[in-house]
Amino acid sequence: MDLNSANNLVLQALSHATSQDTAVLKPAEEQLKQWETQPGFYSVLLNIFTNHLLDVNVRWLAVLYFKNGIDRYWRRIAPNAISEEEKNSLRAGLITNFNEPVNQIATQIAVLIAKVARLDCPRQWPELIPVLIESVKVQDDLQQHRALLTFYHVTKTLSSKRLSADKKLFQDLTSGIYSFTCSLWNHHTNTFLQLVYTGDTVAAMNSLERTNLSLKVLRKLTVHGFIEPQQNVEVMVNMLHIITEFFFIILTMYKFVNFLFIAELCLITVTHVFFSLQLLDLLDYHPVSFIPLIQRSLEFAVSYVFTEAGKGILFERFIVQCMNLIKMIVKADSYKPAKNIEDSNSETLEAHKIKTSFFTYPTLTEICRRLVSHYFLLTGEELAMWDEDPESFAVEEAGGDSWKYSLRPCTEVLFLDIFHSYSQTLTPVLLDMVHSLHQPMIAEDMNQLLIKDAVYNAIGLAAYELFDCVEFDQWFKEQLLGELQIKHNRYKLIRRRVIWLIGQWISVKFKSELRPLLYEAILNLMQDSDLVFLPVSIYLESIFSLLFQLLQQVTECDTKMHILHVISCVVERIKPYVGCLVQYLPLLWKQSEDHNMLRCAILTTLIHLVKGLGAESKNLYPFLLPVIQLSTDVNQPPHVYLLEDGLELWLATLENSPSVTPELLRIFQNMSALLELSSENLRTCFQIVNAYVFLSATEFLQNYAVSLCQSFCDLLKDITTEGQVQVLKVVEVVIKVNPMLGPHVFQPILPSVFRGVIDGERYPVVMSTYLGVIGRILLQNPSYFSSLLSEMAVECHQEIDHLLGSLIEMWVDRMDNITQPERRKLSALSLLSLLPSNNNVIMDKFCGIINICVEALHDVMTEDPDSGTYKDCMLITHFEEPKLIDDEEPPSEQDIRKKMLALKDPVHSVSLQQFAYEKLKAQKQLIGDQNFQPLMETVDTEIVNQLQEFLQGL
Repeated sequence: MDLNSANNLVLQALSHATSQDTAVLKPAEEQLKQWETQPGFYSVLLNIFTNHLLDVNVRWLAVLYFKNGIDRYWRRIAPNAISEEEKNSLRAGLITNFNEPVNQIATQIAVLIAKVARLDCPRQWPELIPVLIESVKVQDDLQQHRALLTFYHVTKTLSSKRLSADKKLFQDLTSGIYSFTCSLWNHHTNTFLQLVYTGDTVAAMNSLERTNLSLKVLRKLTVHGFIEPQQNVEVMVNMLHIITEFFFIILTMYKFVNFLFIAELCLITVTHVFFSLQLLDLLDYHPVSFIPLIQRSLEFAVSYVFTEAGKGILFERFIVQCMNLIKMIVKADSYKPAKNIEDSNSETLEAHKIKTSFFTYPTLTEICRRLVSHYFLLTGEELAMWDEDPESFAVEEAGGDSWKYSLRPCTEVLFLDIFHSYSQTLTPVLLDMVHSLHQPMIAEDMNQLLIKDAVYNAIGLAAYELFDCVEFDQWFKEQLLGELQIKHNRYKLIRRRVIWLIGQWISVKFKSELRPLLYEAILNLMQDSDLVFLPVSIYLESIFSLLFQLLQQVTECDTKMHILHVISCVVERIKPYVGCLVQYLPLLWKQSEDHNMLRCAILTTLIHLVKGLGAESKNLYPFLLPVIQLSTDVNQPPHVYLLEDGLELWLATLENSPSVTPELLRIFQNMSALLELSSENLRTCFQIVNAYVFLSATEFLQNYAVSLCQSFCDLLKDITTEGQVQVLKVVEVVIKVNPMLGPHVFQPILPSVFRGVIDGERYPVVMSTYLGVIGRILLQNPSYFSSLLSEMAVECHQEIDHLLGSLIEMWVDRMDNITQPERRKLSALSLLSLLPSNNNVIMDKFCGIINICVEALHDVMTEDPDSGTYKDCMLITHFEEPKLIDDEEPPSEQDIRKKMLALKDPVHSVSLQQFAYEKLKAQKQLIGDQNFQPLMETVDTEIVNQLQEFLQGL
C-alpha cells in the first residue's frame, strides 16, 4: 500500500468505522479488514494515531487496529506477515516521541509497544530499553510519564515470559537496570514528599503517579528478575528501607498533612502496590528470599491491624493486604519444619524460629480476640442491607478467591489459618469467649447480639479443630435449639447464625437422633418472612415443598441459583416428589429466558434429576428434549452460555434412556455443527455419539451414518493426536456394537487406519487404537477385512499376501504399544482367527502369531490354586445385578446395555485358551502332523512350553 495515497483512504475508513450508523460502519469495517494484510497498512496506522490534530476516536481506533495486528501478523511465520523492512520502520516510529496527550491512547500505545517487545526485544529491538531509560530522565513531565508508563508495560510483558531462555534474558536485563530503577523510584518518592509539604497539589498528584509506576517496574524486576533475590544486597536493603522508613513517613503524613485527600490517595495507591505487587509477590515466588523480611513485615502488619497504632488510618484495602501478608507467612510450607527436625534445611528452621518468637501467647491471643470481636462484627451497612435487600445481603457471602480482595472473607480465612496453626494456644481463648456468652441475652442489646454472632461464627469456622473440645450435641439441646425459637425481630441475627453454625457442625459432630428436632426448627425458619434464612440441609418432604415456594418468591438470580443448588444436592441423593419439581422447572425455564446463568443452574438441576430418576426420566422428555435442543444448537445465541451443561444433560439423558425415541434421535442434527467447532467439548460429543450407538446402533446409523462419517473425516484432517484417538475409539465402538454395518459406515476412514499400521505409526496410543479397529474387523467381519485388504493392495501396488505379511509383522512388532488387557486379548483372537490356513505368508508369520497368543494368555489367564488349571478371567457368562453398597449409585441404563453387549463381545464371551487350542488343532488337521511339527519348531522352545502349560487339560 503506497503510504502517501493510502493515508486519506485509511483515515476516511477509520472515521466511518467510528460512526453510529451501521450502514456506514459495516462497509468501513469490511474495508479495514481487507487492508489488514496489505503492505504499508500499519505504517499508515502509525502516522494516524501519532497525529495529535486528528479526532481522538479515529486515533483510538487506529491504535486498536495496530495492536490487534501484532497478534496476527507480526511473527515472521504468520500468514501475510508484515515484512521485516516495515517492522524496522514501525519499531523506530513507535519510540520516536513519548508525548501522547490523551491518557487512554497513551496506555494503548504503551501496551502496543510491550506486545512488540515480547516478540522482538532484545534481539530485533536492542535499542528499546536504552531509549526508554533515557526518556524517563527528561524534565518534561508529559514525556517522562509516558516513557515511564511504557517502561512499566514493557517490563510487565517481558517478565511474564516463561521459557527458560526468555527468563534468562529478563534476568540479564534486570541486572543492568535494577540500580537505575531503584534510584528512579527514590527520586520520584522524594519529589512527591517535598511537593506534599510545599502544598503544590497538582504537581504532587502527577508525581504520585510516577512514583506508583516506578514502584510497579521495581516490583516486576524484583520478583521475576532474580533467581535468588536474597543474594542481591540492593534488593534486600531496598525492601527493608521501604518497610521501616517509607511507610512510617507515609503514615505520619496521612495523620498530619492538611490536604488529606492527597495523603489518603498516596496511602491507598502506594500501600496497595507495595503490598500486593511487591511483598506478597516476593513471598509467593521467593519464600526463602523473604525470610529476612518476615520479622519486620509481621511487626508492621500486626501493629497496624491488631493494635491501636492503626487507629484513624486504616482503610479496607490496607487491612486486607496486611492480613494476606500475615496469612501467607503463617501458611507457607517453606517455613514449616519437617516432622523430623533434622530433615529440615537451615532456611526453614530460621523462618520457623522467627515465626515462633513473634507469635507468642499474648500476640496470638490479641489477634484472635480482635479478629472475632472487631473484624467479625456485622457492620451498620451490612445490617441496613439486610433490612432493605435481604437477598443481596445473603448473596454477599462470597466464596472463591474473594478473601484476596474483600475484608470479611479475608478475616475469616486468616482466622482459620492461624487457628489451625496454633490451635493448642487459641482453643482455650475461643472457648472462654463462648462461655462468656452462655447466659441468655437481652434482645434489645444490639452490641451483645453482634458479639455473640461473631463468636458463633468463629466456632463454626473452627468446627473441625474443636471436635474434641466442644460437646455440640449437648450445646444444641440446652442452648442453640432454644435460641432458634426466640421470635424477637432483633434476634433474627442469632437465629441466622445458629442455623448456619449447626450446618457447619452437622458433618463434624451431630447425633442422628437429634435430627428430627433440627428438621422441625428448619421448618419454622423456612416459614420465616425474612428471606435471609436459606436452608443448609434439607431431607423432609415439607421442607422440599417450601423450597419451591421460596424459589417462586425470590427475585434475585443469584438467590434462585443458590436454591437450585440445594435442590440439586437433594436430587442427587433421593427421588423426592418429582411432580412438584416437574411442574415448576418449565415455568422457571421460561421466566429465565434473559438470565443465562440461571438457566445453567436449571440445566445442572436437570442433570441430577435425570440421573436420579434413571429410566423414569423418559417421562420428562416433553420438557427435557426441547431444553437440550436449544442448549446445544450453535445457531441459537444462548448456546454460548448453555452448551457445556446442555451437552452434559444430553449425555445423561441418553445414558438413562430405556429406549430411543424419534425426538431423541432428531436432536442429533445439532451434532455436525458441534463437531465442526473442535472445542474443549469434543470429548463429551464423542461420548454422546457412543451413547446413541449403545442405545440403538442400527436406527441411529441408518439416520446419521453419512453425516457422522463426514464430520469424522473433517476432524481427522486437523486435530491433535489425542483427538485422533478419541475419534477412532468411537469408530471402534461402532464396529464392536454392529460389526456388520460399522465397517461400511466408516469405509472412508479405514484406509488411513490400515496405512497407519503398515507405516508403523510412531505414537503408541494411536497405534494401539489403529490395531483395535483392524482387530475388530478381522475378528468380527472377516469378509470385509478381505475386501479392505484387496483395496489396500491395489492402492499400495502390492500383492495381497505381501501386504498381509507386512500387517502381521507390524502387529507383532508393536504389540507392546497395546497396554489394555482387553485389546491385547483382541489382538490374539484376531490373529488366531487367520488359522487354520495353507497360506504361505500366514505360515511364515506363525511364530509371531503364537508369541502374541502366549503374551495375551499371560495377561488374561488366572490359575486355580487347587486344581492347577487356568481360566480366562475376562469371560462374562451371564448378567448379574450388582450388589450396591449404601452410598453406591445403581447402574444406569447404559451400564446395563454395555453389560449385555459384553455377553456377545468375543473378548468377553470367547475363552482365549479354548480358542487357541481349537485353532491349533484345526491347523494340525489341515496340514498334517508331518508339517505341523516343523511349524511349531519355528516358535521359541520356552514359548511353546508356556503355551502347552496354558492348554493342558484341554
